Amino acid sequence: MKISGILLSGVAAASVAAACAQANPLQAEPVVAKQHDLRAGGKRLRYVSETGRVPIRDVETGEPHGFMYYTAYRIPSDEPRPVAFIWNGGPGSPSTLLHFEMFGPKRLEGGALVANDETLLTDADLVFVDPIGTGFSRPAKPEYASEFYGTLGDIRSVTEFVRAWRLLNGAEDAPVYLMGESWGAGRAGSVGHALQEIGAPVNGLVLISGGGVSSEVPAELGAALRLVSLIPTVAYHGKLPQELARDLDATMDEAEQWARETYAPALKNPGALSVAERDAIVQTIARYTGLDSADVNRETLRVTPRQFREGLLKAEGKSLNVFDMRIASGGGDEGEGRSDVLLRYLRHELGYATDLPYIGLDGFGEGYSPDGETPASVGARWDYFTIPMSEEEKKEAIAEAIRVGGGPPRGGPRPAGANEAIAANPDLRVLVASGKFDSLASCPGDAEAQRRLPENVGAAVQYECYTGGHMMYRDAPSRIEFSRDVKALINATKDN
Repeated sequence: MKISGILLSGVAAASVAAACAQANPLQAEPVVAKQHDLRAGGKRLRYVSETGRVPIRDVETGEPHGFMYYTAYRIPSDEPRPVAFIWNGGPGSPSTLLHFEMFGPKRLEGGALVANDETLLTDADLVFVDPIGTGFSRPAKPEYASEFYGTLGDIRSVTEFVRAWRLLNGAEDAPVYLMGESWGAGRAGSVGHALQEIGAPVNGLVLISGGGVSSEVPAELGAALRLVSLIPTVAYHGKLPQELARDLDATMDEAEQWARETYAPALKNPGALSVAERDAIVQTIARYTGLDSADVNRETLRVTPRQFREGLLKAEGKSLNVFDMRIASGGGDEGEGRSDVLLRYLRHELGYATDLPYIGLDGFGEGYSPDGETPASVGARWDYFTIPMSEEEKKEAIAEAIRVGGGPPRGGPRPAGANEAIAANPDLRVLVASGKFDSLASCPGDAEAQRRLPENVGAAVQYECYTGGHMMYRDAPSRIEFSRDVKALINATKDN
């Protein structure tokens, strides 16, 4: 059986690292490979785990500017298997959520790793990627950090990782899929476009809880439909009037009609409304959102994500979780001991023996710092902007993003992404996944976005709204459904 240029026998795992270093002379360090045998989803999976770091090199000098860590799972095959490159977002987050809660061969459940019946390994080889500054990935020198800690540099470096990994592992002919969550969804679209610009085709994108496909939805209509998306959360917390809660589907239809016919037009020019018109809209907003009408801004008539999260349960002294609005303050969303379980798995079961802190489970403060000062987090150092901006302009954009509470700051043109990737490859297919209790998402807005996509883009894109939050796969039925949808995408496109 041949995998990544390494010939494996039943007892060869102990010598794999040395073989891998010889097979891949450009690797900065040996890859650690181990064989595994697992039953998941009614199937027996015999696979190889590979852990290592790929150097991100200056093309002119060959000097590594960073080392990007990955965990791969591959099933030996005589034919190229699809390869899915998977990451989370942040920016500044490692790939642990999608690795250990959705796609990997083992899933974290009740403080332990168990066989994952929904693993994507049944249908594709998996490469979980930790961008520079996350996990065990690091810049080669302090002065190189700024190359990676920004929107444009992030796209360039992850693109280079995919290009290099495919070459180092003999996977040039494998169908390629890019899957990212949150900030990583936009990264997936942009990396997909960048790869195709250098002649590396991409078969599919899975954009999770981060959009990533641009559509011409008017801002006022998008804001109006976003208010409609809050209704399931209001009902969940028992704050929807009884006559509306009785038939939630009918209420959603009624609210959407109001949003289109009354609310969106009003948002275009609130100053032109009469006092009576303004009062009627404020009262309707309060009725659908559960907010006190006195807390609705009568000038703008808008409800920001932060205002809703902090206002719905204000009388109870609680606020809603950003990523899953079913959770109120005081309710946790991750089990204790999670970090210890995952670190033992990476360092011992997979055999990646390193003394580096795993950033995202460990912190920078757990390692050595030459001046004794803990480095600032990657997120705190991130350059979100795609054009030069003054420090004052950056601070204003960041402050506004914090005030609204609807996602990261923006400044400058949107990087080329999924739309441009589709234009470059009409066979490319895209799955956009959202959770209806995610405060950063809007399922009604997604449906409108799909209706307004240009014909060539719309034919390539599938939007799905799952019951759940930002990490909708934490709801078991949604995890099963989402897994089926991703596998269907791969099996429909791997021969394209």
